[in-house]
Amino acid sequence: MTGGAEDVASVAARTTPTVLARAQRLPVLPALESLVPGGGLRRGSTLSVDGSAATSLALAAAAGPSRDGAWVAAVGFPSLGLLAAAELGIALERLVLVAEPEPLLPGERADAAAWPSVVAALVDAFEVVLVHASHPVRAADGRRLVARTRERGAVLVQVGGSAPTGARWPEGADVALTVVDAAWEGLGEGHGHLRARRVTVEAGGRREAARPRRAELWLPSVDGTVEEVLPEPVPLRASRGSEIA
Repeated sequence: MTGGAEDVASVAARTTPTVLARAQRLPVLPALESLVPGGGLRRGSTLSVDGSAATSLALAAAAGPSRDGAWVAAVGFPSLGLLAAAELGIALERLVLVAEPEPLLPGERADAAAWPSVVAALVDAFEVVLVHASHPVRAADGRRLVARTRERGAVLVQVGGSAPTGARWPEGADVALTVVDAAWEGLGEGHGHLRARRVTVEAGGRREAARPRRAELWLPSVDGTVEEVLPEPVPLRASRGSEIA
């Protein structure tokens, strides 16, 4: 889907969230439960996702709600791998991609007023909204979007907030996830195939999310999903004077 606020508003008029306020939190995948307070995304909250695998982690965060029936929108991403999103758990039939609003004049950036209008319309219609943070957001617009998110009970996700032109949500996100280390496995010295990526994620935020958390994940794992890295088993040692049959 492409276009500006009017196109998004037409989608909002036809779309009703499938999960209303029957629960205070949207579920996340089991591998992410230890990173977010209460094991889920609180309705009406903001989430920032940063680091070298930010887009993959943001899709993984949205996969739990998507599996549960929620509609997800992604706005302003220059490219988004739909196959990878599906493998992580995103229901593609409930995913809408919205391009960045077109500039008023050639060579200029999109109209500063159009961008928050598009995001606000998406917040009205979708339960999870992923926003690429390469586009600057004015402080006043950011405050209005956060208030709109809280009012509608949605979850607003900023992806890649460390970009030089990006703007973080006012007062910081309620929950912040940062990929601090990432390494692919499967490649040898000039040969092999990428099989899985092991990432270290640190979590923080405000209020209930203020306590630091940390987890190691396969993102993606060998089968394309997200899994927690399990500790390697410690081999048993026979005690002195005994034998193991």
